[in-house]
Amino acid sequence: MQLILALIIGAFIGGVAGYLGTLMLTKRMALVAGPLGHLTLPGIALGLLYGFDVSIGAFLFVVLGIVLIWLFEIRTKLPMEALAAVVFASGVAIAFLLLPEENEVPALIGDVSQISLLATAFTVVLSSIVFVAIKKIYSKMVLISISEDLAKVEGVNVEKYNLIYLACIAIIVSLGVRIVGGLMTAALVAIPACTSRNLTKNLSQYSFGGLILGSLSSFLGVLAFKFTLVPTGPSIILISTLFFIASLIFKK
Repeated sequence: MQLILALIIGAFIGGVAGYLGTLMLTKRMALVAGPLGHLTLPGIALGLLYGFDVSIGAFLFVVLGIVLIWLFEIRTKLPMEALAAVVFASGVAIAFLLLPEENEVPALIGDVSQISLLATAFTVVLSSIVFVAIKKIYSKMVLISISEDLAKVEGVNVEKYNLIYLACIAIIVSLGVRIVGGLMTAALVAIPACTSRNLTKNLSQYSFGGLILGSLSSFLGVLAFKFTLVPTGPSIILISTLFFIASLIFKK
């Protein structure tokens, strides 16, 4: 039963992360998930200290970081990736003040050994909501990435769509720490997107290719953990990397 729950969580988180990653790669923001993943560490630390779900703690801190980045962008017009770097450093410092030493490894590289049915249902519902939201804003965000001025001429509320987009990143990063920890969330969204770009010919294939590759990598990574006891995070990322290397052979 525990294996089935872990596989479901891995497939849903990995799939939606890969789908979101194709949009982030288009906007040259794939590495933003890394700093945000580090920003989850204080929330993970609090979850471990007080016994509540680490994804909830991670989400609260990432949302705080996202809101700060969004406000700073409006105020300063600096690139999002630069602002993310400013915000996450404080989060990392706080995390290592709070994080118990014995829980450092699971927090950093992920752990699916203890998953409840409630956590699985929560993950499936939240991942599905994020997928629908991304699908609805995808074309608008691509237009914004090409030209914000053009998007505004077309009647797109750039600030609103950027906020929705950042909220989706916050949720996926928060869920992703369960399977890959706080250190490897950037790879969770970036590698399937890069692999999909190598294999596909148009935007539709590219986006759904990221979904399939992300889901498959996480599914196989959880299986690898169960049968080899290699930690989940490294297993998922290494399998995803193998897919990327293979894609170079068949690159279109």
